[in-house]
Amino acid sequence: MRREKHQGCQGGCHGRCCLQVEHLSVRMGEDKILDDVSFHLHCGELIALIGPNGAGKSSLFKSILGVMPYHGSITFQSAEGGRQKPRIGYVPQSPSFDPGDPVSVLDLFVAASSRWPAFLPVPARLRETVLTALERVGGRGLIDRRLGTLSGGELQRVLLAMALEPVPNLLILDEPMSGVDVEGEQQLLDLLDRIRERYDLSILLSTHDFQTLGRVDKVILLQQRILASGDRDAVFASEAFRRLFGADTERGGDGR
Repeated sequence: MRREKHQGCQGGCHGRCCLQVEHLSVRMGEDKILDDVSFHLHCGELIALIGPNGAGKSSLFKSILGVMPYHGSITFQSAEGGRQKPRIGYVPQSPSFDPGDPVSVLDLFVAASSRWPAFLPVPARLRETVLTALERVGGRGLIDRRLGTLSGGELQRVLLAMALEPVPNLLILDEPMSGVDVEGEQQLLDLLDRIRERYDLSILLSTHDFQTLGRVDKVILLQQRILASGDRDAVFASEAFRRLFGADTERGGDGR
């Protein structure tokens, strides 16, 4: 658990940066995807969303990202005071690449972050920008690797480096542990700890891997509504968790 850098959440979180999700509801036609979801995420905090497949985790992410319509409010207050639109870095579920694909980490990064034509050699200034971004995640040596040769943990580092350029206020990760081995999971969690300590940013992630929940500040159990919220042990002890997952405190759902 990291040391807090801001004052407590009092008087509307005055004096402390905070993402406030209040009474959020999402519908698709007649189907209710999310219903009256409310929580606060402070700078430097890491919150993990858990829940069965179809619980609404991805819809919550899309609402925060502004790509899905919703009812309710999503606001961000900076530490300096005043509400503003936050910079958000997003890491999607890891895509898969063919081992024979010639596209390199540098190619992907430049294509996603600049207007430089993909068929031209990358200039030195752009390469240096990519190296700086990869340095943030300890991935400087990956710059010329082909995407299809990366391990799950290495690919997550690359996607994370892209999400951190420029450094955001809020980092959202959709199933970052998927396809990553146990050692890679711990390395990724160590990296996220260093990133949020250095940049004082908030992290919201979803996971089916309950083994990692001891490293987060708060766990939210979601199934359309928030069924339980608190530290890992409190959520595991809740009736809602036992109803959904029984005694399984290692992995929920099918891991996808």
